Amino acid sequence: HHVLRPTMQLRPIPALSDNYIWLLCDAQGQALVVDPGEAEPVRRAIERHDLALTHILLTHHHHDHVGGSAELAQQFGARIVAPADERIAPVHHRVRDGDVLTLEKPKCQFSVLEVPGHTLSHVAYFGAGMLFCGDTLFSLGCGRLFEGTPAQMLASLDRLSVLPASTKVCCGHEYTVDTARFALTVDPDNPALRERAQQARQLRASGPPTLPATLAQERDTNPFLRVDRDGIKAWGKKAGVKADRLQLFAALRQAKDEFRA
Repeated sequence: HHVLRPTMQLRPIPALSDNYIWLLCDAQGQALVVDPGEAEPVRRAIERHDLALTHILLTHHHHDHVGGSAELAQQFGARIVAPADERIAPVHHRVRDGDVLTLEKPKCQFSVLEVPGHTLSHVAYFGAGMLFCGDTLFSLGCGRLFEGTPAQMLASLDRLSVLPASTKVCCGHEYTVDTARFALTVDPDNPALRERAQQARQLRASGPPTLPATLAQERDTNPFLRVDRDGIKAWGKKAGVKADRLQLFAALRQAKDEFRA
């Protein structure tokens, strides 16, 4: 028996406290998952929808993104794809910047982008109109700088922000209501941001994810992608930050670290 499925189906699987594991499957039920921080919710989805799990894509070494991968690989025979970082194991295929990952099942192709900042070996996978960006870019936010510098993170976000406007941003956490609170304090006169913040609150109140967002949406609303825009420059001026975009970005990231709603 085969359920009729649309060609490519993307769904976020909630995991841990606020993580998303992304599941992508084709019409034949061949599936990949991105950043399975735990195995159980993936196993449930695979069994419920009668899927074959072939690949596991990892963006960075943090446990809430890799914790379920070994178990899933073992149970389903899936191949683990990950950046070249010995903190991630087991891995069947290591990827670097500029690699093209071509999968037959499900049939899709991803470009690998090294996007250091949150961690030094963080990668993103871009393809099929989707960007799996882990904890580099969030909706209305960006990842904390645990290992990288503001310069590295800004360069990484610059690389992501020039991808096509329709790109679906598939990030690792449901943080949008939280990131919106901070964003509104630094870019209060942005109508698109106010609308997105309200939409995020309504979605979360009724249950659905606020993701994926489009890159066009993020460019209009995410302060970390807007250091060249007047609204964020005005905030910088008030905060006494020099107009240099890197200093502005660093100040913005620090303000977010210290922010209490």
